[in-house]
Amino acid sequence: MATCPSFNGLALHSPKAQSFKGLLSSHFINQIQVNSIPHPFIPLNLSQPSKFTGQRFQPITASTTPVVETPKSSFRTKNPKDINVLVVGSTGYIGKFVVKELTNRGFNVIAVSREKSGIRGKNSKEETLKQLNGANVCFSDVTQLDSLDKSLEYLGVSIDVVVSCLASRSGGVKDSWLIDYEATKNSLVAGRNYGASHFVLLSAICVQKPLLEFQRAKLKFEAELMKEAKNDDGFTYSIVRPTAFFKSLGGQVELVKEGKPYVMFGDGKLCACKPISEQDLASFISDCVLSEDKINRVLPIGGPGKALTPLEQGEMLFRLVGKEPKFFKVPIEIMDFAIGVLDFLVKIFPSMEDVAEFGKIGRYYAAESMLILDPETGEYNAEKTPSYGKDTLEDFFARVLREGMAGQELGEQTIF
Repeated sequence: MATCPSFNGLALHSPKAQSFKGLLSSHFINQIQVNSIPHPFIPLNLSQPSKFTGQRFQPITASTTPVVETPKSSFRTKNPKDINVLVVGSTGYIGKFVVKELTNRGFNVIAVSREKSGIRGKNSKEETLKQLNGANVCFSDVTQLDSLDKSLEYLGVSIDVVVSCLASRSGGVKDSWLIDYEATKNSLVAGRNYGASHFVLLSAICVQKPLLEFQRAKLKFEAELMKEAKNDDGFTYSIVRPTAFFKSLGGQVELVKEGKPYVMFGDGKLCACKPISEQDLASFISDCVLSEDKINRVLPIGGPGKALTPLEQGEMLFRLVGKEPKFFKVPIEIMDFAIGVLDFLVKIFPSMEDVAEFGKIGRYYAAESMLILDPETGEYNAEKTPSYGKDTLEDFFARVLREGMAGQELGEQTIF
């Protein structure tokens, strides 16, 4: 999943699973400022390519060993205009904002996208090129290493930094391992093949307490990324673990505006979060490209202000619409019962494993806070959860009340 949103208005997405056994050739299109180039081998307006030997990057193995040293990579001495940044997951909810932020900062951005991008592949190539204006767009398949590798070979340039905003769109079992682990690892391997010495990973704060498949998949890749840095002192990483996204908390705005009750689990105080806007998160991720204080670190990050419970979020919404608060409280035990039934059914009908997993995801966000989990106390700690940016949830709610959720679509699966 893209991050760990609060349960209210939870967005669940999922790209089509694809086999790793077949070799699919990628369709690569060079694009500069959305002006098409007639031949795929014409050089892009990127920094000079480096010469590569025939030695390929070797597979990495998982390890949770932390990296102590924080070596400097040579690309950090360059100007942004001379730094080539490969962004995978570039058309996702956060990815498109990261591409925009990096291009605004003057980096040479190579944005990898599927030929049919967006939710349910609704965006055409032309729409993708328009969305990623300013970047060099590469149409390829990150789930196929050979395909991605060939696409980068066509570029004819070196890669300095890889920024991964990849995430399973649903958190389903197969999708999680396909995207959060395999595709993300492909991006690391391909990037390293062409010179990348730094990797910025968009992960999720909820991997602190891994009860779900997508969390386990993300943690496996995090461990391998750390191991790679440990084995090569010329390679570094930054792992960004954001809290909840604004859009995942906006699913009930229209309902409250229409006078309907705000739905929450228990007393509305089972969990809390410090949500961060897509723009502020994109800015923080972009900081990780050059900031040496973010090298070889796991970086939990939330938005500004205090942590908010679902009850407080609901009260905020009613205040903004000028209505008396009206809540519908759902006992958490209902979800526990449903999950028990689904787990039983999966034993008989294995094809229902994703349905059971979705139930567990819903239960997780209904009760677990998207905050730092203090290892000493075993409790979530709002004060220890770092804040960044200036956008507030209240401002977001006010904007949605005025303009609707355009651009904040919750995806293929939505609760509430």
